[in-house]
Amino acid sequence: MPETRLDPEVFRLPVERLRRGYYSDAYLVTTKRLLEEQDHHPRVLMQVFQKEQSLLGGIDEAIAVLKLGAGHDDGAGGWVDGWDQLEVRALRENDPISPYETVLTIEGDYAQFAHLETVYLGSLARRSLIMRNVSAVVRAARGKPIFYFPARHDHWLVQTGDGWAAHVAGAIGVSTDAQASWWGGRGIGTVPHGLIAAYDGDTVRAAEVYAKRFHEEMNITVLVDWDNDSVRTALAVADALGPTLWGVRLDTAETLVDSALWGEMGGFDPRGVNPQLVEKVRSALDAGGFEQVRIVASGGFDAERIEWFEAASVPVDAYGVGSSLIRGKNDYTADVVIVNGRPCSKVGRRFSPNPRLELAE
Repeated sequence: MPETRLDPEVFRLPVERLRRGYYSDAYLVTTKRLLEEQDHHPRVLMQVFQKEQSLLGGIDEAIAVLKLGAGHDDGAGGWVDGWDQLEVRALRENDPISPYETVLTIEGDYAQFAHLETVYLGSLARRSLIMRNVSAVVRAARGKPIFYFPARHDHWLVQTGDGWAAHVAGAIGVSTDAQASWWGGRGIGTVPHGLIAAYDGDTVRAAEVYAKRFHEEMNITVLVDWDNDSVRTALAVADALGPTLWGVRLDTAETLVDSALWGEMGGFDPRGVNPQLVEKVRSALDAGGFEQVRIVASGGFDAERIEWFEAASVPVDAYGVGSSLIRGKNDYTADVVIVNGRPCSKVGRRFSPNPRLELAE
């Protein structure tokens, strides 16, 4: 868990649009407008929770939204900041959280922050989902590296915050510089299929050129499924690159059976990256004197599948996990539960104080 909260400037928030309610549900924007027009300024306590056994993500981003977006127009085209008039208490990034546990409270003039609810709840929902999913695969991998590879499965604008959430939750690497930007890291990757195609389908040639250019900047890992003969290709790449090769990545499509398994089908599901294929590649590399070459398994992996591989002691050194890390939901709810010092909430909701909350400054 980070020792200090991220500075609001890290998030590069569109502050003017946040203040205007551009990203907010319209009824919340009109609520703020009405309260201000009526000169009605109830002091409320807003309470935020979710309904899963999860990890808290996006809380620093939510606080930043409040710090930079709370306030009101001054009537002359300017803005009067409202943060100093709020009392905000919150848990920390990556804190374990229980269903219905209060993770954030905001106390102050409701007109100062009513328009921000959509944005801070969305930040919490998205980042907590990523943290929860990444944490699950990290636990399943039992200490083996997890490479966070879902960038191509979602809109590019989510990369920065998602990458931070994955990093905090234990992912060892991310695939884009945007995902790594909040902690000053860099994206990692492998020799891709596109480069192999650019060298006429010659995996070894593509790997040689790539390694010559980039081996001093990154660990060289090569996809070896282009010819659907992962054993032969892995050996050829290892022989050509020698000590500059960090690992090979198995990525056989779930609709294909690697040629190394054609003579053994019948007793197991031979499609995609399976334990038998990994064993064959590992045995071949070891027999060829390439014990130092690591095996990265990717293609349809989630926590359940990683658990299966680990329980079977499949010799995988790292897992590349993609779309499963951005699937599911982890929604948050915000309720006004106290108004002007007295309980006031919809039926079924009530003030639920949490001694774990810390004052956000």
